[in-house]
Amino acid sequence: MTSTAHDPSTAPNPSMTAAGPALLRRAAGRGSLGGVGLVLAGTVSVQFGSAFAALLFPRAGALGVVAVRVTFAALLLLLVARPRLRGHTRADWAVAAGFGLALGGMNLLFYQAIDRIPLGAAVTIEVLGPLLLSVVVARRAAGLLWAALALVGVYLLGSGDFGRLDVGGVGFALGAGAMWAAYIVLNARAGARFPKLDGLAIAMAVAALVTLPPGVASAGATLLEPGVLALGLAIAVLSSGVPYTLELLALRRLPAATFAVLTSLAPAVASLAGWLVLGQGLSPRECAAIALVVAASVGAVRTGGR
Repeated sequence: MTSTAHDPSTAPNPSMTAAGPALLRRAAGRGSLGGVGLVLAGTVSVQFGSAFAALLFPRAGALGVVAVRVTFAALLLLLVARPRLRGHTRADWAVAAGFGLALGGMNLLFYQAIDRIPLGAAVTIEVLGPLLLSVVVARRAAGLLWAALALVGVYLLGSGDFGRLDVGGVGFALGAGAMWAAYIVLNARAGARFPKLDGLAIAMAVAALVTLPPGVASAGATLLEPGVLALGLAIAVLSSGVPYTLELLALRRLPAATFAVLTSLAPAVASLAGWLVLGQGLSPRECAAIALVVAASVGAVRTGGR
């Protein structure tokens, strides 16, 4: 997402309904409390789902797990939503396709990251994307302060044990953060253009087409093992179906800036999931670094509310 005044995510667009740009610009309304709850529930679901997915890496590999997870999530959403495929404009399909590419790219990059570095560190780096998005959209000087605080937290993390982490894993986490920011914007636009869960179901199908080929090439027949399929289905529900549905519904109640900084609470949840599920402990320095990122998120939410 660019920061220019002519960015299509912030400039008026007559081809979109009024709800689309409003999702990026309006202040939180009465429905914001329910929207906050939806975002937090989705964050818990996706982070614990990611932790359980990492347990499957030794059997199917990161690419294989992504393929199973996203494909099952797409099938479930298509079955439940039964999206209407007629009556949409080319612009609608372009938004859905872009949304799907962002979903697929985000999942591929993130799972490559947590295959190389601990879950808490990966998510701490990844949330820089949504946090920077919130600063760009809000266009307030105070937002720069909170962004700087988050960067200090990441630097503190890097000055400790973070230096021993795989460089490729850090790069994948940064790429996932960029895809996460794109996901937020395109999720809001899809929610404005498609009724109910239609846009999400179509986008998830596109994401399955993106992730399935590398997954099959990497894991092969392992993906057809009953144990892998069963775990993949559970992970799909926990990591994809539930959180993405909650987030889409939340974006209909919250501005994207508020949504972005709320999702920045994910490092704390991911660290808890990594500790409980994967046994990935954190040093006091790393806990302090994550606390700074979370504090920056809370501060950005409060500033945006004012």
